Amino acid sequence: MNSVWEKLKCQIKSELPKNSFSLWINPVSFLEQTDQAIVLGCPNKFSRDWISENYIDIMKDKFRKSGYKDMDLVLKVETSKKKNPPDYDVPGHAQLMLPSMGKKSPRKNLWLNSQFTFDRFIVGQSNEFAYSASKSIAMGNVKDYNSLLMLSNTGLGKTHLSQAIGHTILSNGPETRIFYMTAEDFTNEMILSLKQKKIEAFKDRYRRSCDVLLLEDIHFLGGKEKIQAELGYTLDALKENMKKLIFTSALPPKDIPKLSRDLSSRLTSGLVTTIAGPDYETRVKILTEKASALNISLSKDVIAFLASRLKLDVRQMESALKCLRAKAELVGAKPDMDSAREVVNTLVAPGSSMASERIKLLVCTYYKIDTEMLSSRSRKKIYGDPRNIYSYLCRKHSEETLEEIGKGINRSHSTVVYASEVVARKIKTDRKMRYQVNFLSKQLEEMDG
Repeated sequence: MNSVWEKLKCQIKSELPKNSFSLWINPVSFLEQTDQAIVLGCPNKFSRDWISENYIDIMKDKFRKSGYKDMDLVLKVETSKKKNPPDYDVPGHAQLMLPSMGKKSPRKNLWLNSQFTFDRFIVGQSNEFAYSASKSIAMGNVKDYNSLLMLSNTGLGKTHLSQAIGHTILSNGPETRIFYMTAEDFTNEMILSLKQKKIEAFKDRYRRSCDVLLLEDIHFLGGKEKIQAELGYTLDALKENMKKLIFTSALPPKDIPKLSRDLSSRLTSGLVTTIAGPDYETRVKILTEKASALNISLSKDVIAFLASRLKLDVRQMESALKCLRAKAELVGAKPDMDSAREVVNTLVAPGSSMASERIKLLVCTYYKIDTEMLSSRSRKKIYGDPRNIYSYLCRKHSEETLEEIGKGINRSHSTVVYASEVVARKIKTDRKMRYQVNFLSKQLEEMDG
């Protein structure tokens, strides 16, 4: 059953934003199976409650489709982990809890992944500067720079480097107060503080009780004026006290819709690096390293084949390797070229340019609009939602680059990223949009099949 759960996690990973999966689903482990229930373990009570409210439906759906229709799904807190939290430098543990998060901290759900360290990061031409800059700031080797902004699409390593900075700083100073979170976490905590009339405690927490701020997904802040203003004041206070500031974003600040000039200036006042997609040689290194970590024996021909076809991001490569391992464990299929081709065909849409045209036609037919309206400058909802869904589906079901997807609707690559992430967030809370996107995805899968 543990292998089944790992396979289902592989499926869920492809349907959720990277940070959401890493923070909530990935730490969940299989505990036991009874006659009537499957029991999964969560790191803590906060994690269990959040998953129950936001992700339990998708987890139940995956189990049902795998043949466990009559089984209940139960979430429990893993008491062993709670009683014996691992030290940050102990190898083999999947997660690390930040020492700055005390028992009464409202953010005790924040973790660093023990696998996200500098020595596990595969360096290539596309990420060499980002790696060097991250390591230099973590080691305190760059006196003139205390802030770093890393820009890349999802799945290319900016979260890995961000957390590697946290690991290195903690190894040199275990008492360092590090706050690691997404911009969405920051926003939600501020809103909760306002509702509970505890905004002063919120300000004090971030301005006076923080030595290092690791803030992911800055692009989430677009259009949130009050949050931007509060973050700006916080950054000023931290910068004045020479604290370290690490940011990641899928979009350059200048391309984030409705981001204030003041905050944009603060975010770009230090080092700014970009991480591009890995080239072929780097993909070979990544696949070789991760296959070894997963204890999968692959021939050089299979590695070369995967590297030639899996060009999207590291997450896509990890998904392929985990699926190969699951097939070997569940049905005894050897991880040979035939298995590799089968897995790649499920992850890579054939004929990407044809795929995008097929997606455009399907979306416009479903929403009963002319295909030309996807490329129009109109911001009306009747065109805006289909345009966003087109961007989301193209990123999921085609191999086209962001630039190519944007060209198909007369938009920039940054707009494609923003649009697809809007859809990714909305399908978690908007039942109608979730139904529409799932229906269109199934139609595309049937066409490919």
